[in-house]
Amino acid sequence: MDEHPVESGIPLRRSAKVLAVVAFVVAVGTVMAVEPLRAHTAPPVADMPAGIKVPLGIPADVVAAMIPVDNPMTPQKIELGRELFFDKRLSDDRTVSCATCHDPAIALTTADPVSIGIRNQKTARNAPTVFNSMFNELQFWDGRAVSLEEQSKGPLTNPLEMGMKDHDAVVARVKSITEYAPKFTAVFGSEGITIDTVAKAIAAFERTQLSGNAPFDRFMAGDAVAISASAKRGWDLFNGKARCISCHAWNPSSPFFTDYKFHNVGVAAKDRNFTALAREALRVLQSNKNLEATLDELALREGTSELGRFLITRQPRDIGAFKTPTLRDIELTAPYFHNGSEKTLLDAVNFYDKGGEPNPNLDGGIRKLSLTDAEKADLVEFLKTLTSDDVRGAMLNQKPQTREPAR
Repeated sequence: MDEHPVESGIPLRRSAKVLAVVAFVVAVGTVMAVEPLRAHTAPPVADMPAGIKVPLGIPADVVAAMIPVDNPMTPQKIELGRELFFDKRLSDDRTVSCATCHDPAIALTTADPVSIGIRNQKTARNAPTVFNSMFNELQFWDGRAVSLEEQSKGPLTNPLEMGMKDHDAVVARVKSITEYAPKFTAVFGSEGITIDTVAKAIAAFERTQLSGNAPFDRFMAGDAVAISASAKRGWDLFNGKARCISCHAWNPSSPFFTDYKFHNVGVAAKDRNFTALAREALRVLQSNKNLEATLDELALREGTSELGRFLITRQPRDIGAFKTPTLRDIELTAPYFHNGSEKTLLDAVNFYDKGGEPNPNLDGGIRKLSLTDAEKADLVEFLKTLTSDDVRGAMLNQKPQTREPAR
């Protein structure tokens, strides 16, 4: 069973305000998903923290509601988080930062099929974009973290990623970097440098990474010529024959093209003995006292990684199930799926068109689509309209991250 209680897929620690927003989304339903909107962005919110710029297409009231009470945003905290996010000294051999796998030059992800950590070690999962990650109900492909704060702690100590021995070692490393002490004092006062304040700062920076202002957003705001005729046909297919909207949900109050749920679509199924993998994972989980560290290792280990959500819930129905990713900026974040197994958008469309990969746990909504080549092309054109002009422009001004050791 998941160690973090949830209700209706939403962590119980979320505020009543967020639950009210979600309730509104449910009440509105998917009818609005096919109706162009004249006022797509919510009006400015008076208490929107400095440092957050809300783009067209993202409701400002939802942004404000997603900022946790115990980690308020300030410009100083955001800047501290930015420095930590790009600091390779937080890894064991000083070659990998958060930005190594979440590179601003590649839409806050990586072009590698799977993340590559210290000493060029390959993990078993693709790095999802950080853009709009503040809206995720659960973090990681398998949902093993309930917040950005908790998520940011994992890669620091995962032996395949940043490789620090433990969180105490992370704190010691940060304390050894003289310029950080006064900055942590200015932001966190007497609390100083702890693993929690490190995580809070990184999470604060990540919450400023919002993606909107795509051609699709302008189309839904009333600009009929913002997207092509082909893309409009693709939008119709998305909501109809192609069945994409079933999992990649969109509506004005949750415009992120995901239902935030976990599905087995067959990506991990080929040539896998899930029964044996599940038995091995349960044995390891039951024999280790540090559950969090063990989960992080199993999640990125070849083989057990493919169990997906099962590692957290230990429920057979979750074997091979992974979180529905956002489709925003999908054109910029190839390769695709949790293991980077499909190189292009057309490859991904073809995978769904054939009905995924058969396996005993295949999601009931996955079935053969029988799309024509022209329909597939229209669907790809629509997906390209989800690319943020702001994100694309920012990428052009960024130099790719390197693995040169930090001094």
